[in-house]
Amino acid sequence: MRTTVRLDDDVYKAIETLRRERGLGTSAALNELVRRGLLASASGAAERFTQRTSSMGRPRIPLNDIGDALEVLEGEAHR
Repeated sequence: MRTTVRLDDDVYKAIETLRRERGLGTSAALNELVRRGLLASASGAAERFTQRTSSMGRPRIPLNDIGDALEVLEGEAHR
């Protein structure tokens, strides 16, 4: 298939680097980079997100009632 696309500068540089290193044509280099990207996303290569937490100690204000917490933090003006 033949089509026209606009490439960002960094993408163009990656294609040109691969093309020169491997002696490929522009289309072959582009196809190889696209296939690499497709394989990486399909294989779940992305690192799994893990939430990191740490203890902040005992709360200094009551957290079981939002009204009480707001009163401690803002005074009675919050109402």
